[in-house]
Amino acid sequence: MSATSVALKLPTQTLANQAAAIDSKVSNVAQDFSEWLGRQSWVPESLATLLLFVGMLALAAIIYFVFRPLILRGVAHYAGKTNTIWDNELVGHGVFRWLTHLLPGIFIFLLVPGLFKSEPSLASILRGASSLYIIISCYLIFDSVVNALQAIYRKAPSGGKINLTTFAQVAKLLAALIAIIFSLAVILGKSPLVLLGGLGVFASVLMLVFKDVILGFIAGIQLASNRMLSQGDWLEMTSHQADGTVELIGLTTVKVRNWDETITTIPTYALISCSFKNWRGMSESTGRRIKRSFLIDTGSIKFCDDKMLGKLREIEHLAEYIDSKEEAIEKSNSKLGEARLNNRVNGRRLTNLGTFRAYIECYLKSHPNINQEMTLIVRQLATEGRGIPIEIYCFSSVKEWAGYETIQADIFDHLFAVAPEFELNIFQEPTGYDFQSLTLSNPT
Repeated sequence: MSATSVALKLPTQTLANQAAAIDSKVSNVAQDFSEWLGRQSWVPESLATLLLFVGMLALAAIIYFVFRPLILRGVAHYAGKTNTIWDNELVGHGVFRWLTHLLPGIFIFLLVPGLFKSEPSLASILRGASSLYIIISCYLIFDSVVNALQAIYRKAPSGGKINLTTFAQVAKLLAALIAIIFSLAVILGKSPLVLLGGLGVFASVLMLVFKDVILGFIAGIQLASNRMLSQGDWLEMTSHQADGTVELIGLTTVKVRNWDETITTIPTYALISCSFKNWRGMSESTGRRIKRSFLIDTGSIKFCDDKMLGKLREIEHLAEYIDSKEEAIEKSNSKLGEARLNNRVNGRRLTNLGTFRAYIECYLKSHPNINQEMTLIVRQLATEGRGIPIEIYCFSSVKEWAGYETIQADIFDHLFAVAPEFELNIFQEPTGYDFQSLTLSNPT
């Protein structure tokens, strides 16, 4: 036997010996009292057992209704005086309330063997009932301790980094299974080890019954360890019609409150087997992306003449751009002969679309609600026969949904309104009104 196992066995054996000694002493005292009561001539022999039973219940009731509230009041008073949070959480989640439930159960458990030595059947029933009471109390103590630890962790600075709900539910489930095994052992009068050995026969059944629990537990570990999802994150999962805030990450299900206030429940393991979008990165960043395009009618694109350039120079942000571009164009075109420059196809020239893109970029760079520290691009996308797409890619410094949508709408409202100043037309599909106007202007 190793030194470690010997070191662990010694304190365990010592505790077991002390518990046996306490049990023996209490039983001896109770037995002495029972024998003394039996020797009293004024007590009928037929009533001795009943008096002992009633007296034991009366003392247990005094412990439960008198001493237990006093202890709870004292603990609550002490916890209220401290500056720490953990003791308040332990009191608030009922740890001490369930802990004091052990007092009457242990009292009856210790007294029964000595008091009812002459009634072994009654002693066995009462000791078994008190054992069940102690087992249930221990489970409820464990449950309340787990709840308190969760609450303490959530209030810690790092409380949002790892979701402990899954681990807590697994711990409670294991504790419930252990409590059930010990309860069955008490009822059947068998050793818990015998029942545990028999569980191997039902392993396949348990795997089938707890399939979702096992899959959810594994998924919960992956979600927590990789920080893939946390309570309060914005989750978007189109495969399960979920788009909203994560309210609960449980052992088997994840609860999402959608933006329309409906509730969607998703199997926990589905978050590992299927793809989803977590908007936490946006929430933690300093901006929310704007990525939207509009179409320019190709028939309105043309070179800028002197008259147009004179008008565009009066637009804020554009005078410096036009001057710098004209200087670069003049320098580039100076390498061509004057005769060739007479043809507008030759050389470089400013276009109204290119100038409009430059204006949009300058406009966004001076916008107070656009984050200038993040990516800002105004680009032309590939055309698909429905005009030329101009895409704006930037980040709003306002991340709140309503404010973000307002900023985005204001930007495009402005661009749609100023496009005609650049002699550009916004492309749109013909409507019924367009066909009606065409018919009225060209009657047959």
